[in-house]
Amino acid sequence: MTGKREQNKQANRATILAAARDCFIEQSFDAISVRDIIRRTPLAAGTFYNYFPDKDSVYRALLDDRMRSLTERLTGIRRNARTLREFVHGAYSAAFETIATDPLFYEGILRNIAMVRDTFEQSVLGLSVRALENDIRDAIDRGLIPDTDVEYLAAAFFGVGFEMGRSLARRKDRDPARAADMATAMFLDGFSAPARPQHAVA
Repeated sequence: MTGKREQNKQANRATILAAARDCFIEQSFDAISVRDIIRRTPLAAGTFYNYFPDKDSVYRALLDDRMRSLTERLTGIRRNARTLREFVHGAYSAAFETIATDPLFYEGILRNIAMVRDTFEQSVLGLSVRALENDIRDAIDRGLIPDTDVEYLAAAFFGVGFEMGRSLARRKDRDPARAADMATAMFLDGFSAPARPQHAVA
């Protein structure tokens, strides 16, 4: 019975998040109400409130679920990088590929940029940046990155990924490999050098 109850709880939560995902893709955060989300589920209003107190918490849960998984993947890539180029390009490739697999979700979530920024420190986005800072410190210790201001570098890495990812999600000619090449070239080669097609290298 306990196992069945837990399965039902997970299924209800997943149903609510799926409905909220569709709502946030179609409309801005301010235009959506809890009632709009509930209408897209077979659940009663009371069931919704057993899981989430308001639409803000649903939004954060959507963002946290996606970002937590991506952050774990990026940390694995960065910690296993043998060169600075692997550190930078590997992380950007993974991030942009993730966005390209579900562009509607990321475009919808990132469309609500004000909400993202307001909840930054309290959400997994803040944890993602702190994980990046720790990975940069590890890369400095391993000699991949010269000693530098970790906070500034993490902000630059994250900012480029965030804004390019937002642009990637909107584009019709969606090419995550090209985006990763360009982001890597900006950091390692500068604007004067053409982007190297890292994805074509064996």
